[in-house]
Amino acid sequence: MDFGEPDHVAMLRESIRRMLERHAPREMMAKWDEEDKVPRALMQHITELGVCGMTIPEEYGGTGRDILATMVTVEELSRRSMVIATLYLMNSCYGSMNILASGSEEQKQRLLPRLANGELLFAYGLSEPDVGSDLASVKTRADRKGDKVIINGFKRWCSGAESADYIYALVRSGDPDARYKNLSLILIPPTAKGVTLTHIPAMGARGLNTNDVTFDNVEIGIEDVVGGAEGWNQGWPKLAGPALEVEKLEVAAMALGIAAQAVDDAWEYSQTRSQFGKRICSHQSIRHMLADVQTKLAAARLMLYRGCWLADNNLPCSVETSMAKMYVCEMGLDIVLTCQKVMGAYGYARGFDMERHVRDMLLMPIIGGSTAIQKNNIANRMGLPKA
Repeated sequence: MDFGEPDHVAMLRESIRRMLERHAPREMMAKWDEEDKVPRALMQHITELGVCGMTIPEEYGGTGRDILATMVTVEELSRRSMVIATLYLMNSCYGSMNILASGSEEQKQRLLPRLANGELLFAYGLSEPDVGSDLASVKTRADRKGDKVIINGFKRWCSGAESADYIYALVRSGDPDARYKNLSLILIPPTAKGVTLTHIPAMGARGLNTNDVTFDNVEIGIEDVVGGAEGWNQGWPKLAGPALEVEKLEVAAMALGIAAQAVDDAWEYSQTRSQFGKRICSHQSIRHMLADVQTKLAAARLMLYRGCWLADNNLPCSVETSMAKMYVCEMGLDIVLTCQKVMGAYGYARGFDMERHVRDMLLMPIIGGSTAIQKNNIANRMGLPKA
């Protein structure tokens, strides 16, 4: 059992941190958060790190599958901002992993080299106003007319759609009573005729807009059904495949990155802030809070990295990824709120990173399958009887 970090991962951390200091310094991130706009051009600097091919085999222009390095990239980018990490996820996970797992050979040849070069971003179009965790109840319809597909409906919480090249949309392609059997996944350009995007203001994740998306007789070719013509009505098994397990790790990696930066910020603040004639790091209550968050952070990292190891080795990991998603996100929220207490009013005021850490971390137990859903997954997959 080896708990050491591979040399290439340690080097990757340092490269990411240097890139962020040059191209996304803290003061710039604060400005982007205030403006609710992170430039897509930042993706070019991420691409230059060579990280966009880590979920793509060499035959399609990538560097080979490395889930641990991919999640460390997400973690390190999230230290500066979960929004910057999401830009990367829209390429290497929402795009590359889904096309590799579920795309037709033609789609792999056409899209994966461009994804490996950082050219393309995908946004998820799964949820709807009345559909969250129960994705099999989607109502957005796709009707096939020869080699054309016509889409009508409405998607909600489509994060990053304004920056994306494709919306990876789950649609009803047959009888709604069939639920799991008549669903398809479709690639829809946000610029296509009949697509309307509406910004949804939110307290956190500011900078990569979340959108409502309306489809009004949007027409695409059958070649943009995920899996090609053979992918029609095969959306559910594609959605619930291996990429879904890694998605849980993606959110956990974001939560870990936010929590890690919050701990570093509180740890440093405790050594510079003085009260009653001495630094607050000398007060036992502060020392205990900081010891707690360091311990919880270490436990969260171990749980996430174990899930990455299982996924990298193609071992069963549905229980472990659900555990990681649930634990790291819930524990991350606890860590950040404790760090905010260490900083007092400075952890609450706008203009300080801790306030943004809190806003962003509140989202982590919700997205990518809520904590309640992960608990259901764990109990069900470990065989706990329901009656």
